[in-house]
This record gives sequence, C-alpha cells and structure tokens, in this order.
Amino acid sequence: MKKKNFFIISALVLLTVFACKVPKEFLKDLKADPNPLELKGGKVVCKVEGTFPAKYFVKNMELTVTPVLKSKTTGATLKGEPKVFQGEKIKGNNPVIAFKTGGKYEQTAEFVYSPEFEQAELYFEATAQIKKKTINFEPVLVAEGIITTANLVYQDAGAELGAKIIADNFQKVIEQKEDAQILFLIQQSQIRGAEQKTLVDLTKKIQAFKQDASVNVKGLEISSYASPDGGQELNEKLAQAREDATTKQINQQLKKLKTDVTIGGSFTAQDWEGFKTLMESSDIQDKAVILNVLSMYSDPEQREKEIKNLSAAYKEIADKVLPQLRRSKLTLATEILGKSDEELYRLVKEDASQLTVEELLYAATLSDDAAYKQDVYQKTVAQFPKDTRGYNNLGVVLMQKGDLDAADRNFTKVLDLDKNNPILNYNKAAVLVAKGDLENAETYIGRAGGVGDELNLANGAVAIVKGDYKKAVSTYGSAITNNAALAKILNNDYSGARKILDDIKNPTAKTYYLKSIVAARTNDSKVLLENVANTLKADKSYKDKFLKDMEFKEYVANGAFSALF
Repeated sequence: MKKKNFFIISALVLLTVFACKVPKEFLKDLKADPNPLELKGGKVVCKVEGTFPAKYFVKNMELTVTPVLKSKTTGATLKGEPKVFQGEKIKGNNPVIAFKTGGKYEQTAEFVYSPEFEQAELYFEATAQIKKKTINFEPVLVAEGIITTANLVYQDAGAELGAKIIADNFQKVIEQKEDAQILFLIQQSQIRGAEQKTLVDLTKKIQAFKQDASVNVKGLEISSYASPDGGQELNEKLAQAREDATTKQINQQLKKLKTDVTIGGSFTAQDWEGFKTLMESSDIQDKAVILNVLSMYSDPEQREKEIKNLSAAYKEIADKVLPQLRRSKLTLATEILGKSDEELYRLVKEDASQLTVEELLYAATLSDDAAYKQDVYQKTVAQFPKDTRGYNNLGVVLMQKGDLDAADRNFTKVLDLDKNNPILNYNKAAVLVAKGDLENAETYIGRAGGVGDELNLANGAVAIVKGDYKKAVSTYGSAITNNAALAKILNNDYSGARKILDDIKNPTAKTYYLKSIVAARTNDSKVLLENVANTLKADKSYKDKFLKDMEFKEYVANGAFSALF
C-alpha cells in the first residue's frame, strides 16, 4: 500500500511540473535598440523587446534574465542588472506573465564602458526556477558590436582642445630713445661751458653706437623752447636761435669724431605745455590757482598777465619753473638689433645658456618639429624655473604628442607658480578632459574665465563625453574643428558636419575619418572610399580602426572598400 501511494505522489509531482511544458529555450526573436550598441555618456545602454508566446510561461515558474557583455578580444565579461519575470502562481512583485496568453518582454541592459569591450557582443542569459528545479537556457545573442564614435573626441586631444602656448616677448628690433637737455640763460641762445659737456657726451655715445653692429642709429631730434614769459615775437626768435646754436654745436662735435647722424629740428616759442607739466609737479603754494588760469584763458598774453598779478607766486615761478623751460631737448633714436634666427637656432643646439628666456621661447617657434620644441622648452625650464611659460609650453607640446601624464605634471607644476592664471587653468582642464577626468576638469574650467574661445572647445568636449550632444553642438557654436563636426555627427546633423569638415583649412587623418563616417551613415559609397583613402594616406594607423569600427560594418565585405587595406 505504501509503495503504491509513493508512485501516485511521484506521478502527481511530475504532472504538476510537466503538465505545462517547460520551455526548452529562451526567447529568440528579440529586438535590440540600438543594434549595434552605442557608447554614450560613458555607458552602453540597450533596450530589448520581445514576446512571451502563449503557453510558454509555466504558472509556477520564475525566469531570471541577465544581460552579459562579452569582449570578443579578451573574453572578459560584464554582467548587467538581472530582471525577474514570474508565472501566475508565484507570489512576488515581479512582472507576471500569463500562461494562456503570454505577454510582452522588455528589459534594459546598461554597462559602464571599458575600452576592452570595443569589440563586444551582448548576450542574455536566462535561468528558469520551478520549485527546486533550475533550468539554465543557452545564452541568446542580442546585439553585436559597439559604436564608439563619441570616443573620437579624445583623438588628437592636444590640438582639438586648443591647449594654449604662452607667447614670448622677444623683439628682433628694440626701439629706444634717450633724452639729453641743455639749459640757456634768460633771453640768451649761447651754449655755456657747463652745457657743452652734455653735447660732447652725447656725440661720443653716437660714435660708439655707430661702431656697434647690433645698434642702428636712426636719428637725433632737437627741440628748442623759450619760456612763456616775454612776447610771442621775441620768444619765437629766441627759440629758433637756440635750435640753430644746438644743431651747429652738435655738427661740430660730430665732425671732430668723424661720424654723422640725421638731425631734425623744431622750436616752440612759448612752452605752455612744459610750464603746465612743471607746475603740476611743483610745490608752489598757489599752483592750483595758476593751473586754473591756464584752463580759463587760451590767449598767451592774458595768461602771462594773470600769472604776473600773483606777485608772490610769480617770483617763485621765475626762480623755480621758468629757468627749466629755456632749453634744447635732444632725443637720440636707436634700434637695438637682436640675434638672428640662424644664430638663435645654433645657440639652442650649442650653448643655450647664452640665451635669455625671451630668446629661448622665441627660438622654440623656429621649427615645427615637436622634438625640437620639447628640447627648447626643457632647456627653458632648466635655466628659468620660475618662469611659468617654460613649464606651460612644454606641457602643451607633450599633450600634442599624446603624453598626457607628462603634460599634466607640467601644468600642475606651473599652477603652483601662478594658480589664478586663466590660460594655465585652461590647459590643466584640457589635459584632464583628454584623460577623461571630467570631474576635476570642470573645476579648472571654472577658473579659466576670459581665456577666449578655447573655453568652448573644452566645454564642447565635456558635453560630448557626457552624452549631451545637443549641448555640445550649441557650445561649439561656429567653431571649425573636428570635434565640432563630431558633435554634429552624434546629433545626426550630417550636412552640418560635412560643412564644418569641408571648411577645415588643414585637414588631418581625423578629419577624413569623420568624413568617412558621414559618408557611411548617408550611404555615399563613392565619398566613403575617397575619404578612407585620404585617411590612410595621412595616417596608416587608422587601418585597424576602419576594419573594427561598427560604423563601417556594412562595407567590410565590399570589394572596393577592402581593397584599400
């Protein structure tokens, strides 16, 4: 009897489990959006939909579905958030699927992107649980490949983010002016012995300059004056006589030294401007009143009359101010000639210690060779460690070469010297964006106000990395750069992207690669092939990228496309 009951109970259990057929496999006809997958905002997100057919979902079954991203190159896997579905007899808060009618299946898979998953497949693994029995279904391939076009924002980051070189102040020709002055006694134009020395010293200086190959003497300007006391006619003759006497004396001295110079002359009969300047800097008690007279009256005679009425002040003016206005002013104009480009280039190689910081910074601009620039800036840093430009410019060159860590170290060092400099903060932000450190980059962007349009380049790149493509397009504005075009591509504005790329004056391999993407997305095979060829001509390293990039999946089997590789 007991044995008979056992068989009856066992049969009932089997009927309970298998009266409704347990599904043999997970759903096959699943639709993934997007497919291929797409990187956006540092994540890969995919929405998957399907249908549980009628009589698929056993009433006492729980079905757990787990998204799994698998790298095709390394075999590494990432597991997403699982989702549980339940039959009608299961108590729980999960979506219920009816046995008779079936139901809708939908699930979102989300993963934080890692470069090793650039070549990847998305599988869904499903496990059914019926009481104590567990059934593992074969994984189902849902989507293949990831479009990582947004990551092109990092390609050529040094150029794209516009890290700024701080220019030198080197001048090949430095214009200089030296002033000398001789004074005359009241109503006289004779040059006194005490003033002769000034002229002798000046002419000796001219002679020395003439013998120095690094100096070009442009000329000597003589400006002679009479003080404003006395009549206009008298002062005009007096000022001209002083100019003539000064010019004659200079010429005599130059002749003795067997040298010459171009001399220009002028005279001012009543030096009211000089008078005003001296009054403003004087300690004369009534100077405010006198300055007021100058502003009230423009007629020279009226001015002189009003000032002379201030008898006490006028005596002080006659003693302290007027004698300084009876003069000839001599202005020697010269040009100091700097080292030639050839000499600077040679000294950089042979003995950079002979160069000033301005000469070194300028010398770095004499070649487009990155290694040469790096060498010059390293020498600048070694010789002038407190000058921020050496560290900054070295950082820019390193960033353009792709050595982001070394560039970052230089920008950090230079900020220790000048933490509030907008350019230095911008460059630090740019290298952090290039490294993908957006959180810290935005702190430095906030300190870079006033740096110029480059700020839009960094903010636009940040928007791309965050997946806000509309904001990226708006931020770039009218910028003509590869990344500005990339923002348009990601925002599906292909005509806008094409226009930017066509307007780039010095296209790079990245420019042609982006043109290839636009052509692929708009099914223009002719333009695609042209730009694939142009890309490879500019940079052969793009070959592998073309073959792996899901943007070109449909073209890999194309004979004309594959022939380019």
